[in-house]
Amino acid sequence: MTPTTLAFEQFPTDALMHVTQRPPAVFVRGLGSWLWDSTGHRYLDFVQGWAVNALGHAPAVITDALVQQSGRLLHTGPGFHNDQAIGLAAELTRLASLDRVFFTNSGAEANEGAIKLARKWGQLHRRGASTILSFGNSFHGRTLATMAASGKPGFDRLFPPVLPGFVKLPYNDLDAVEAAIDGHTVAVMLELVQGEAGVIEADAGFVAGLRRLCDRHGLLLIVDEVQTGVGRCGPLFLHQGLGLRPDIVTLGKGLGGGVPIGALLASEAVCCFAPGDQGGTYNGNSLVCAVARAVLQQVARPSFLAAVCARGEQLAQGLAELSKRHGLGAVRGQGLLRALDVPDDGAATIVDALRRRADDKRPGLLVNAARPGTLRFMPALNVGSGEVELALAMLDEVLAELTLSVG
Repeated sequence: MTPTTLAFEQFPTDALMHVTQRPPAVFVRGLGSWLWDSTGHRYLDFVQGWAVNALGHAPAVITDALVQQSGRLLHTGPGFHNDQAIGLAAELTRLASLDRVFFTNSGAEANEGAIKLARKWGQLHRRGASTILSFGNSFHGRTLATMAASGKPGFDRLFPPVLPGFVKLPYNDLDAVEAAIDGHTVAVMLELVQGEAGVIEADAGFVAGLRRLCDRHGLLLIVDEVQTGVGRCGPLFLHQGLGLRPDIVTLGKGLGGGVPIGALLASEAVCCFAPGDQGGTYNGNSLVCAVARAVLQQVARPSFLAAVCARGEQLAQGLAELSKRHGLGAVRGQGLLRALDVPDDGAATIVDALRRRADDKRPGLLVNAARPGTLRFMPALNVGSGEVELALAMLDEVLAELTLSVG
């Protein structure tokens, strides 16, 4: 019996900690925009590991990088240089127009590092200031510090006591930011698109105003591009598309195309870590840095980014047509990070129906319920126009079926 014909129940999950509700499907194979489960059913994947698989499932460029690098050098540890980390650092700083980089294993670690760097800078340059202004409904990770920085509802009740030093403010409210700045403030930290909140975009005027406020008060501006960076929203980095000059930028998710890596980038004036202040056993791992270089070589090409924008517009226009046809809500987002509001907190019902659509004759569709009333779409950045068209057709069909069942 091959793995693709095993039933779900033949994969007992009791040994896994129960930290989230997962559907019963057990995925065993992926290629491009497609996943296959253990029963052989296939799914068009518009989640892609939560915007991680920039080049889709099992792309040849990542396979080649893994094979080649694993035969050369896996890991030296953080106390030694390796050529892949040096090369990736040079490419990232050049592309992002920043000066130095510290590699991590995840976006959460990158954000944790940004918080540490800002506070160290505050010790040296702002008489010990350590408070960071962040925003309601934001999401910066699941370490204790990044949860404290996040404005995700309920995070402050999970693991008390909450790490102090963060003030949550209304998103897109520049007056609230200005009113909150005092002698204890060291930085402002934001996502340019709040993905977990339902793909809520920062206003261009708000972003520009934050830069002016930070300059006026001598504060750092930290931009979390863990989800929006590496081509997800059209530009290689969204802060560049907005004409913004941050002091610190964090990356993760799509940077590794499926292997775990994050990055903390900063301008030279902010890089004040002393030896021993920051580190990590696997940071700058040769294997993952080689993969990230292969991903960047693909994604940074102007023709690739143009295709992301084209497919993003195709998806957005299709979602707008479906919204009008079925009486749904707003369509938001940029590039291939898109959201569609649905009534009656029905997102989970739609997600379930799209997945359950998979059988021996037809595929299912994987999308994410970012909020009870919001669907989120995060396909591979090289998704085809025909695959976008098919996803829209499947969504149209399920929406019609759900309307009929309610009626």
